[in-house]
Amino acid sequence: MSISVQTTQRDDVACIICGGEVDVSNAGELRDALDAALAKKPAGIEVDVTDVSYIDSTGIGVLVGAAHHAKDAGLFLKVLHPQKNVARVLNLLGVTDDLGVEE
Repeated sequence: MSISVQTTQRDDVACIICGGEVDVSNAGELRDALDAALAKKPAGIEVDVTDVSYIDSTGIGVLVGAAHHAKDAGLFLKVLHPQKNVARVLNLLGVTDDLGVEE
């Protein structure tokens, strides 16, 4: 399974664009991008998952962990545009509020 992760900056917001399938074999790449963004202390982080077709519990754990770190640092984290199947899993797990999911 493959993942693509790209980070850009818009004003004082770190924008992470993720695509592909996020699972235990590659979730570390997403974690590294989130950690790097958090280290720069932006106003917030937006994670665009428009092109993520699958995410497992490890990937969701990475997002939830980053959301908690962001909250502790006084910044926001939003997960943007999940596909229906990804949104359904996030909803079933009850993490949509923690992740600031915006469809």
